[in-house]
Amino acid sequence: MKKHQAAINKHILSLSLMTILSIVLASSLWAKPIKTLIITGQNNHNWEVSHLVIKEILENSELFVVDFAISPAKDEDMSSFIIDFEPYKLIVLDYNGDAWPDLTNKAFTEYVDKGGGIIVYHAADNAFPNWETYSQVCALGGWEGRNEKSGPWVYWKDGAIFKNNGPGIGGSHGTNHEYPLNLRNSTHPITKGLPQKWKHAQDELYDRMRGPGNIGDLLYTAFSDIETKGSGREEPLIFTVDYKKARIFHTMLGHAGKTVSDNIAMQCAGFQITLLRGAEWAATGKVKQKVPKDFPSENKISLRKNYK
Repeated sequence: MKKHQAAINKHILSLSLMTILSIVLASSLWAKPIKTLIITGQNNHNWEVSHLVIKEILENSELFVVDFAISPAKDEDMSSFIIDFEPYKLIVLDYNGDAWPDLTNKAFTEYVDKGGGIIVYHAADNAFPNWETYSQVCALGGWEGRNEKSGPWVYWKDGAIFKNNGPGIGGSHGTNHEYPLNLRNSTHPITKGLPQKWKHAQDELYDRMRGPGNIGDLLYTAFSDIETKGSGREEPLIFTVDYKKARIFHTMLGHAGKTVSDNIAMQCAGFQITLLRGAEWAATGKVKQKVPKDFPSENKISLRKNYK
């Protein structure tokens, strides 16, 4: 009798474990991808390439599903460019152009204030120099008439973030070239497990950027060498932004090429992987992605020409 009861109990336990495992597997398989919106349509850079590539990078990871909000062309009527941010956990800014309608500005501000996830990508930090909320979201920006009135230059000096209030332009870059990225925070979820140094493929290296400078966590910097017509400073290129409840990831990497296939800066595995990790963190506050084997080394670039 005891042996029979023990067999029954063992069978029940086995069924229970199988049920739990099935629930876990089902929840994993049916986990919803992160609903993401890319705002684009005007830019001094090749947005026709960049928005398609960002979508491909994000969706290839199977963590995101991506929609577009594509603005009217420059100098056309913007009054109908009304964006509903509510359905999205992540907004990717790939826009530098005419002002948005007031309703879209208000909706964007509300989204940020409520703690939405934001990616500021490359030249999006050039946009809207006179919109204070947007400047705070970016922390640093360039061009479009920026100068000392826009805020200090911010760069890395003597082992810390340094703010320089001197007069001068906001935003420049030297010749496109390969350059190493230098880790400044190894414990943040975005950079945990990433190397101290890695070599980025040929790209612009933004320097002399100005703004409110409300960097949350400085993740990677790069030296802008005067030999490549740079600033001679260690510039912040990848960082989070401290602004209200929002989670904001800002990457200055990824200058779009002529075509989707001729696009070396965005084909860099380092750009793609930091973008993906920054996107997951901005949307969820966590990074569950493992560091892939093809991450660049200190002395060798790594390209993903098919964006995965």
